[in-house]
Amino acid sequence: MADDKDTMDEWAAAMAEAEGEDGGAKAVDLEELKDEKSNITVDEQRKLDTILDIPVTISMEVGRAKISIRNLLQLNQGSVVELERVAGEPLDVLVNGTLIAHGEVVVVNDKFGIRLTDVISQIERIKKLR
Repeated sequence: MADDKDTMDEWAAAMAEAEGEDGGAKAVDLEELKDEKSNITVDEQRKLDTILDIPVTISMEVGRAKISIRNLLQLNQGSVVELERVAGEPLDVLVNGTLIAHGEVVVVNDKFGIRLTDVISQIERIKKLR
């Protein structure tokens, strides 16, 4: 448990340092979420609290490629697969396969992470579900 806390402290310190390099991060006031929460009943809040603990899978997508099975079977160590994405383009951040943000790779203490650069609005995410 202490090791997890140390890792989180290192991440927090690294992110604070990175924010300082950019001139500081701005706090975002999420009025749309505050308004929704204040208008819900106690029963609705209880139901919301129930789903907030459901685990989801978050993944980062570097890019995609379509190849034939013949070419797939010919891949071996050292093979290079060209992706559709251009170098330097932000990565896609997916939650359960749904795009929620774009970001860039960061490295802290030999571990990869991602710094979100653009978060998809709730309205756009809902539109993509339909």
